[in-house]
Amino acid sequence: MIVLQLTCRGLINSQLHGHLKIPRAMQNMARPSSDLAAFRKTFSNAKNIAILTGAGVSAESGVPTFRGAGGYWRKWEAQQLATPEAFSRNPSRVWEFYHYRREVMLTKDPNPAHLAIAECEERLIKQGRNVTVITQNIDELHRRAGSKNILELHGNLFKTRCMSCGHEAANYHSPICGALKGKGAPDPDTEDAQIPVQQLPRCEQKGCHGLLRPAVVWFGETLDSDILSRAEEVLDSCDLCLVVGTSSVVYPAAMFAPQVAARGVPVAEFNMEDTPATMRFKFHFHGPCGTTLPPALERHETEPK
Repeated sequence: MIVLQLTCRGLINSQLHGHLKIPRAMQNMARPSSDLAAFRKTFSNAKNIAILTGAGVSAESGVPTFRGAGGYWRKWEAQQLATPEAFSRNPSRVWEFYHYRREVMLTKDPNPAHLAIAECEERLIKQGRNVTVITQNIDELHRRAGSKNILELHGNLFKTRCMSCGHEAANYHSPICGALKGKGAPDPDTEDAQIPVQQLPRCEQKGCHGLLRPAVVWFGETLDSDILSRAEEVLDSCDLCLVVGTSSVVYPAAMFAPQVAARGVPVAEFNMEDTPATMRFKFHFHGPCGTTLPPALERHETEPK
């Protein structure tokens, strides 16, 4: 189903609006339903549920999205820092940015949307039903909420990868290295720390000591093919798809739900606003995900207690 060649991050906005343009035959269709009872009936019959989540879910926990107005760290947009080229030119600056993000995340908690998804997964698995979270977020809030079946399309803020040996590992040190302690302030007047590369996070594998980088997918890099293949399997087999807190403008995730909808599977969008894909879906629930999602996913009257 998914075109695996389209795996680069950063294909956004105008390009995607072209790909997601509503066909003329669909332009006169009624808007997606906001009938919660109708959605709940569909939900009660679903055996394999795919939940696609984006930055909007984390934003409700107070996590900076670095998108749109005010989406800067110091004087840079995330797209200027989250690239292999930026890291090669100035690894100190990029590590300051990610150190700041890691430290911010340690102060944030899962919100009701994260918790509703995790509770739903735990409950339904006991009924022989499956819930898989496919997320664009790198903040681990789904995991901290209790979700187990998670595919992280863009990597994980709390994992590192060695530039020399390639070893990848979880890393929850705070700060991640001594030289970054007290660094990373986002104020635009803050001067770069200009930390010598030898003092930046280093690999702890025996005999390596290579430079570490965040184990996230940067703009211009391809997504992990194994994770993408697993996501494809989930989306091909799902009989209900939820799109939660995502703007549907970043590939490849932007094409996932429309392609599910194209084969006749119900798709429900939970978001603060319409997106380029909204008119392709059966349901749309407008408002904060932490408000709209919990009642949608709570135990249905037909479920066993």
